[in-house]
Formats: sequence, C-alpha cells, structure tokens
Amino acid sequence: MSDEQNTLQGRLARYARVGTAMGGIAARVAGERFLGIRLEREAHAAELRTALGGLKGPLMKVAQILSTIPDALPQEYVSELAQLQADAPSMGWPFVKRRMSAELGPDWASRFQSFEREAASAASLGQVHRAVARDGRRLACKLQYPDMQSAVEADLRQLRVVFGIYARYDTAIRTDQIYGEIGDRLREELDYDLEARHMRLYRDMLAGVEGVHVPEVLPELSSRRLLTMTWLDGRRIIDFKEAPLEVRNRLAMNMFRAWYVPLYYYGVIHGDPHLGNYTVREDHDINLLDFGCVRVFRPAFVAGVIDLYEALRTGDEERAVHAYEAWGFRNLDRRMVDVLNIWARFVYAPILEDRTRSIDETNSGRYGQATAAKVHMALREVGGVEIPREFVFMDRAAIGLGSVFLHLKAEINWYRSFQDLIAGFDAATLAARQTELLARNGVPLPH
Repeated sequence: MSDEQNTLQGRLARYARVGTAMGGIAARVAGERFLGIRLEREAHAAELRTALGGLKGPLMKVAQILSTIPDALPQEYVSELAQLQADAPSMGWPFVKRRMSAELGPDWASRFQSFEREAASAASLGQVHRAVARDGRRLACKLQYPDMQSAVEADLRQLRVVFGIYARYDTAIRTDQIYGEIGDRLREELDYDLEARHMRLYRDMLAGVEGVHVPEVLPELSSRRLLTMTWLDGRRIIDFKEAPLEVRNRLAMNMFRAWYVPLYYYGVIHGDPHLGNYTVREDHDINLLDFGCVRVFRPAFVAGVIDLYEALRTGDEERAVHAYEAWGFRNLDRRMVDVLNIWARFVYAPILEDRTRSIDETNSGRYGQATAAKVHMALREVGGVEIPREFVFMDRAAIGLGSVFLHLKAEINWYRSFQDLIAGFDAATLAARQTELLARNGVPLPH
C-alpha cells in the first residue's frame, strides 16, 4: 500500500492524534450550551494548540488561513492555532532518498551536480533542499511529506468539528462556504504539478512588472510530489522594519504590484501573503516563492471589487448591492448591506483618500479588532451571513497584505496607486486576457 494514498489507516492515525483535543472542546461547548457551564475558551484553545503542536501538515496551513478571515473562528482559537510552529522539524535523509527515488528514479542523484542532505527549510506540507543542476544553476527542491493526502482529509474532518463547535454558540458567520473553499485550496496544494503551472502563470503575468521576481520551474526534475525550481536569494521582509522610509515604501509598492497587477489585469490572486512566501533581494526587489494557493476569479467578481470601491467613494447604495451580489452574497436587505459596508470601508479606507498616508491610520490591528467586533455583533442582530466561497481568499489576501504594509510602516498615496492600476478597467477585456493567459499556462478557467 502506497504511503501517499488517502488510506483509512492514515486517516485513523491522524484522527487519533487530533481527535482527543477536538472532542474535549466539543464536550465543553455542549456543557456550556445545555448545562450552563461557562466555557473558558482561552484555556481550551491553548489545550488545542498543545495537542496539535507536534503535527506537521495542513492544520498549520489552516491556522494561517483562519487568522486572516474575520470571525471564521473565535479569536481565542485563532490566536492559539496561529502559534503552531510553522517551521516544523524536517524529515531525515532516508525519507529524502526514498522520495527522490520514487519521483525521479533510482539514479536521481546523477541528475544533479550536488544535492544537500539537510533541508534548507521545512514547512507545513513539505521541505526544501538546496541543489545544483548539471548546468550549474542553483536549485530549490521542494519535497512533499509522506501521507499528506490522508493528513489533509483528516485535518479537514477535524476543522469541520471546530466549525461545528463555533456554530453551536454563534450564528454571526455561517462557515459552510469557507470550509468548502479551504478544502479545495488545501487539496490543490498537494498537487505540485499544478503549483508548477501556477508558477509559470506568475512568471508570465509579472514578466514586465517592475520589482518582482518568480523562480523558474524545471519540469524535467519535477512531479506531483517534487517541485524543482531555480533558487532565488533574499532576506526576510521582517528584517526591513527599521529600514529608511524610502526602502520600506519601495518594498510596499513591489508587494502591491505583485498581488494586484495579476488580480486586476488577469483575475488571479496569490492567496497566501504569509511572511515566509516572499523574500527581499539586495536591490529591494522581491521574490515570490510559493504558489500552492492561487485563486482564479470570474471577471464579474473582479468587476464587483471595483464596483464596491466606487460605491463607497460615491455613496451609491445600489451599486454596492450589485457588487456584493457579484461576489455571491445572497438575500441582502438594507440592514445587511449596511453591516457589510462597515467592514468594506475598513478594508478600502487606504484607497479612498487622495493623499500620502500610512495604512495604520485606519487599519491598525486594534482598530481592525474593534471593527471586526462591531461587524460581528451587527451580523448576529441581522441573523448572520454566509460568506461566499470566492470572497474567502480575496479577503484573506487583502487583510494579509495589509498586515505586511503595517509591518513596513509605509507611507504612500494608495489612492493614486489604485487609480493607476484600475484605469480603463473593463470586465470583457479582462475575460479575453484571462482566457488566453490560462490556456497558455495550462490552468483551468474559473467556474
């Protein structure tokens, strides 16, 4: 039996390691709801993190996702899950040899000039080894951990339990669509062949964009569980928090272009603005490094993003309703639109004023928490809302990228930058451009 199959044995082993913590919290929630026992969510969320802390795999990725979706889970849970060690211990050399032999054949080592035994980095779904190609190019080889398909399915099962717990005591956010979207994206991240196509897609989209670099895939040294690409040198962006303002502004604009040129020109977004997914070069250009979580949007969805911006800028309520419906929100009434607009004004605030400003004037962590709390309370009063699937990673990218700008304390005229980006936007033109681009890179059109 292959260790890569989604086996019953693999899922049961995963459930055994995770299920006790989940079951204990479920019992306590039931006690709070039906017996009046007060639930100490902070303590139990800490217990959950302790129980999960030794696991590699998707739960760490889920924690990163949930930390940027307001109210997907109680903040106590998200805060604790977010502390799961993202740089997990790497697998040893015996695993590496087995994986490389399985993917490239028993003579795999002869296909490299050199291959480092120790992993350069280890994360949630795989680990990266440095290597040198026969032609002298420096390479990064990403190897997927064993039995990840079983791990994904087991962790998604447990995530449904967590969402079920939340639904028992809070109806502000209905999470069915969030769960479905997270599940689809996590399953996609297991397919390194798809990630290779995403990487080529981004090299294509960003080829003429200033300040952004994407590795080159080596298809002859890649497979569904091995992704080999050129190595790009760079430092962590967090190292530049105290750099001169000019440098911080340059980094912020490079990030802005890297995320939003693909969105508004092609309807594509990198859904994982996690600090480990990009590095800074010596000239302050940036490297994008991980393309497991890429979302392609319908042109109508992208048009809705711009429609909502214009609606907020001009006070056009009818246009706002049209935008939310284009995103997939349903059964909207005036009260619901007013609540959604509270969150929209928070997210859009930096691009609504024509002046140089920092993000944290209106989008600081404390203000964001207060805004989320206000939205949460209002949603409960109007009967709750179901978050549409496409909205999940759009919102995640916007909030995650905003947190990068907060770290950098950049001071930019965001309004002008956005206006330059969307000048002449036309959904039909985007659709034609998107269709050609995706076909050229072997990526499916959005549903």
